[in-house]
Amino acid sequence: MPNLYVSLSAQMATERRMATIANNIANMNTPGYRAEEIKFERLLSTAGDQEVAFVSEGESYTSLNAGPAIFTGNPLDVAPQGDSWFAVQTPAGRAYTRDGRLHMGPAGELLTVDNLPVLDAGGTQLLLDPSAGEIRIGADGTITQGANQAGTLGLFTLPAGAKLERNGHGTVIPDRPAQPVQDFSRLGVRQGYIEGSNVDPIMEMTRLIAVQRTFEMAAQAVQQTEDQTSETIRTLGPS
Repeated sequence: MPNLYVSLSAQMATERRMATIANNIANMNTPGYRAEEIKFERLLSTAGDQEVAFVSEGESYTSLNAGPAIFTGNPLDVAPQGDSWFAVQTPAGRAYTRDGRLHMGPAGELLTVDNLPVLDAGGTQLLLDPSAGEIRIGADGTITQGANQAGTLGLFTLPAGAKLERNGHGTVIPDRPAQPVQDFSRLGVRQGYIEGSNVDPIMEMTRLIAVQRTFEMAAQAVQQTEDQTSETIRTLGPS
């Protein structure tokens, strides 16, 4: 019977892994998307005569590897450099994104591709002047129109080890406060570029095939255990 529980735990773990990989593949062309990974651990049970190792449900985490910089030439496209994030306002509160596809709203508000307000370092929504002409964005996020400074993109770093909750629209919310970027020697933005997804499609497809095989093996093990149990019942049952 322990073999049945072990097989079921492996089946549930691989099913979750398949769903994660499928989601990564679906977002491999989404700018700023960070792949989701799962860390599994082995759980030991000593309730019986011997130790039995089960597979845990798994803990998900966000891969922090950077995606490629893609040139677009659009002055309102910006790619974060280094481990920096843009701040946006969402219905759930302030969130952070690497998707730098921005545009200007009717009143000059700076918005993401999903129409979320973009914030400065102090958490204030950025407003531009639709009639002020060319927009230039410096490496430190400073936005100028003509000779006037229109605002500064808020750039933030997320605490090391923070757990990131996915909040939709390519945004995440850390479980600890993000910090405004102060040193722009390594961090900053690049105007006219966007960051691509950090999903490696070949690696994800290879993982998907391997996980599918593991799932099938676990399903076969469950079926074999059920067949053996049924055969035992028939053999020991009343004749």
